[in-house]
Amino acid sequence: MEEMPKRFDREEEKKIINFWEEKNIFKFNPESEKPFFVIDTPPPYPSGDFHIGNVLNWCYIDFIARYKRLRGFEVFFPQGWDVHGLPTEVKVEQSTGKKCSEVPRKEWIKLCEEWTEKHIKAMKQAMKNYGFSIDWSTEYRTSDPSYIKAVQLSFLKLREKGFIYRGKHPINWCPRCETAIADAEVEYITRKTKLNFIKFPLAGEGEIVIATTRPELLHACVAIAVNPEDERYKEIIGRYAIVPIFGQEVEIIPAKEVDPEYGTGVVMICTFGDKQDVEWVFKHGLPIIEAITEDGKLKNAKEFSNLSIPEAREKIIEELRKRGYLLEQKEVTQNVGICWRCKTPIEILHKEQWFVAVTKIKDKVIKETKKVKWIPEHYALRQINWAKSMTWDWVISRQKVYGTPIPVWYCKKCGNIIFAEESQLPVDPVYDSPPVEACPKCGGELIGETDTMDTWMDSSITIAYHANWPENFNEKLFPADLQPNGADIIRTWDYYLMVRHLLLFGKAPYKTVLINGLVLGEDGRKMSKSLGNFVTAKEVYEKYPVDAIRYWAAAGGAPGSDIPFSWKEVEHGNKLITKFWNISRFCSIAMKNGFPEKVEELHVIDKWILAKLQEVIKKVTQAMEDYKFNQAIITLEKFLWNELADNYIEMIKYRLYGGDKTVIYVLYKVLKDICIMLSPFMPFVTEAVYQRIFAKNEGKISVALEKWPEVSEGFLDKQAYECGEIAKKIISAIRQWKSSHKLSLKEKIYKLVIECDEQTRKRIEKVEDVIKGTAHVEIIEFGKAKEIDIEGVKIDILAKQNVE
Repeated sequence: MEEMPKRFDREEEKKIINFWEEKNIFKFNPESEKPFFVIDTPPPYPSGDFHIGNVLNWCYIDFIARYKRLRGFEVFFPQGWDVHGLPTEVKVEQSTGKKCSEVPRKEWIKLCEEWTEKHIKAMKQAMKNYGFSIDWSTEYRTSDPSYIKAVQLSFLKLREKGFIYRGKHPINWCPRCETAIADAEVEYITRKTKLNFIKFPLAGEGEIVIATTRPELLHACVAIAVNPEDERYKEIIGRYAIVPIFGQEVEIIPAKEVDPEYGTGVVMICTFGDKQDVEWVFKHGLPIIEAITEDGKLKNAKEFSNLSIPEAREKIIEELRKRGYLLEQKEVTQNVGICWRCKTPIEILHKEQWFVAVTKIKDKVIKETKKVKWIPEHYALRQINWAKSMTWDWVISRQKVYGTPIPVWYCKKCGNIIFAEESQLPVDPVYDSPPVEACPKCGGELIGETDTMDTWMDSSITIAYHANWPENFNEKLFPADLQPNGADIIRTWDYYLMVRHLLLFGKAPYKTVLINGLVLGEDGRKMSKSLGNFVTAKEVYEKYPVDAIRYWAAAGGAPGSDIPFSWKEVEHGNKLITKFWNISRFCSIAMKNGFPEKVEELHVIDKWILAKLQEVIKKVTQAMEDYKFNQAIITLEKFLWNELADNYIEMIKYRLYGGDKTVIYVLYKVLKDICIMLSPFMPFVTEAVYQRIFAKNEGKISVALEKWPEVSEGFLDKQAYECGEIAKKIISAIRQWKSSHKLSLKEKIYKLVIECDEQTRKRIEKVEDVIKGTAHVEIIEFGKAKEIDIEGVKIDILAKQNVE
């Protein structure tokens, strides 16, 4: 056995990564007879920045992947990249200074591909650096032809089932990105704005005052609403009011949703200010006025047409004030929906788009969500409540270039829709020919769809894709055993995965969802450069060994909770690396001349540490099964530091130096089991130790391919456990006494007098040699004592120099 260096060198990390890759340690074997454990790893947007939140997320995934391999599972741990859509196009626009509309289609796609490949390379290297046990032979991009084929086929299948349709409906629209976006892609912010009190003349005589934050939509006002229980306005329900500036007459209608306490208790219904407007318009059969263009300018607004929304608001307020219609303005706060990518306030436009009928399967989604195991379980409510809130179908068409093409053509003459045939897939209707030469209805010319699919249409089919759908569908890979992701994408990725797979297969796509929270600053607040609490993953990686960072991810808090980043925790992890290395080095020196395969009889203190080890195996195994990584790592750390290093090794040194081979047998077993259990959290230092001490003897290539230790009933010796505990307490008391008397721990004690009950005396007698050998005590007597009380056991210590 080679002698271990004095310290763990970070340079070993690179060697170990190369070793794992060369030996294909993490390669999934689809022919394996082992039970499968399937992980649907999130395919991130290749932003190029593998941030500290990503580190936490992927650490959680890797902890469980490594644990399951050790438990005898064939682990499927893939990695993909969600390259399409708004996230990429917005970044490319920012980096090039060009808009998509200004660049030829093929050239724009090439720019997007180049940008994503550059950033995938950086993120992939970061994932390797952190030791994530991904099978890189499974790597995919949502732009791969095989992936596009699967997405397009699912589109055609759902259309055949009646769950995908084209129709005209109000949708969320980003005027900056000039595309439709789904409800799940709308974020909300709170901002201050002005509530405008505007006088509306009544037809005939009289007037009414409405309150609105959107005077720029006056030209799209199609009705006025009041609460039918509001005594102030009961008399005017059914009458008509005249919209200032624009002059249209609109009816005053009752609507119980109007809050009498907000503003004046009178609101205008426009097409469309918000979702409530949409509901009222369709409920009352009101006309729809197209009020805003795709690029966020007013239309059908007389002299205000072609003005941007902010410009129009300012000029319309000015005109209202000039004509005497603006009575008052008050500052209020309001929630505003913004585009998830560019943060521009969204509008609601009435557009023809492609939709998935999610409202049809609300109840099914809720039912199946309840069957899934959620960690923590309260996060199930987030998906259930989101499903319950679905009043609009999912708009899946995007007016963007870089995305999965929608596989349809349209007749220029009659509008008939021609769908691609399965044999054509993957297909891009912009460039590829339709399955027929002309419209079968009227013989008209066919043109290809230029819109692409929502990026969530891509990423919500990952599980079916992993299972090789549709060609060689492998039911052993479906559903996924684990769906790990951040709390922020429950209503997108988790929800859309459930929708798509229920519609395609009638079955939930995942069994367990593991949620990670946000990484906060050290001060417990959201990370922000302006607050001075922002930390980059690169910064941490450059300062500390990877295992120390992984320690923070494990010990920082329970899954699902927001976890503050902590330099202190990382430093503590670094100390644990050193402690484990030092223990291992001590053991390797003890084992340099070999070690016995078995022993005839174990000393009681050996039985004690083995009993303690069984306790640790049981606790850590249960914690891992429950995804309580913080409990697992802390249990291991306490045993390693407190029981093994501070106590057992100290209590056997006198035997080891006396040539007792039994302790070498015990050290080997204990260290090997701890090395294996620690390896999911600290794979680098454990691999380095395993290769030096265990690999050759155990006949295993890597610690990652070892067998997780099981509780051995034969080592559950209660009597030995109690003997060891009392020995530990007495030795600890003697050490403290020596320290308080400024004596060396190696200083000899002439006599130790112990007062205890008969049962305790028998236990102490079995470890008398341990107390003498460890604490350097010459004589132990049982009698009256009073100096130190250790939980009912009293001891007096007589140092040699005090004896006459």
